[in-house]
Amino acid sequence: MDVDKILHSMFYNRYTDKTQVFSFYKNDDITRRALHVQLVSRIARSIGRALRLNLDLIDAIALGHDIGHTPFGHKGEQYLSELYYQNCGKRFNHNVHSVRALQKINGLNLTLQTLDGILCHCGEKGFLEYRPAEPPTFKQFYARVDQCYTEPDMIDRLRPCTMEGCVVRISDMIAYLGKDRQDAERAGLKMPAARGTLKTNSKIIGKLTCNIVKNSIGQPLIRMDKVVFDEFMRVKKENDTYIYANKIVEEPYLEVVKPMMEKLYPVLLDDYVQNRFDSPIFKYFRLDSRVSTYYRGLPIRQPIDPNDIVVDYIASMTDDYFIDLFAKQFPSDPLIEKIKYIPYFD
Repeated sequence: MDVDKILHSMFYNRYTDKTQVFSFYKNDDITRRALHVQLVSRIARSIGRALRLNLDLIDAIALGHDIGHTPFGHKGEQYLSELYYQNCGKRFNHNVHSVRALQKINGLNLTLQTLDGILCHCGEKGFLEYRPAEPPTFKQFYARVDQCYTEPDMIDRLRPCTMEGCVVRISDMIAYLGKDRQDAERAGLKMPAARGTLKTNSKIIGKLTCNIVKNSIGQPLIRMDKVVFDEFMRVKKENDTYIYANKIVEEPYLEVVKPMMEKLYPVLLDDYVQNRFDSPIFKYFRLDSRVSTYYRGLPIRQPIDPNDIVVDYIASMTDDYFIDLFAKQFPSDPLIEKIKYIPYFD
């Protein structure tokens, strides 16, 4: 089963030390990506069970959808994408890389429905209804994956081809909306006073789950009431303003993570191009055993873009691994002293 293959893949365990929203907090109650994917799975399975959908497919999509995420959440993704584009004209998106990581790097033989749901899961923009797209062939699917690297609006055009994929997509939003607010309060951010019916994480999950089921039973789509959807979008807009665009949240990424990644990327790239086999990109990413699996089935003379290898390596890192690798590569760099962890009792 796809879900078992994903659970036992080499990158799944790394969810534990990858940022959801808040980095550099020594607080076990602040969500990491490992918990997020489990929450998505539980919410999606609750909806899927009521709608009599394939729960194994829902589980596989939910647990695999963020496997390609970078360290340091969406900020890390943004910085890596900028460097990728500057060096070779390609854009990095975690949903696309999740497909790449599971299928090419791990060499997993996953169903098209699972891969499509993972590719099309991005839920940064909410919709009143989610209607499955026409199922692609494998050839069409891979063409879409390739387009995502070069066409900036391709991600926004993706739609899952199954009801299960649509359920995971909306469940992704439901899972992070209230939990991110909960984490923000634990991190000491000032949030607007709760109002309406979606005041708490449990209310958000309960109300939206029930409303989606009520409006989607017996229908070839997933939808909400307009009133509930509008309140859902209001809460999302508040999160955008008070959490995701908050200077307090952004500051450590801009001052530490971004310049670190800008220094690390070219060094790893040069090491790979110059075949410095004592470099971490060879020693710790174990390219000797990966490249053959990675490009299995491709023409033997097809060139490997060194930028792809560097991006694969950085995206595979956890937060702590990234920091430790930077310290190993640049032991005297003043950026190391800028790293400030907020302690448990502060």
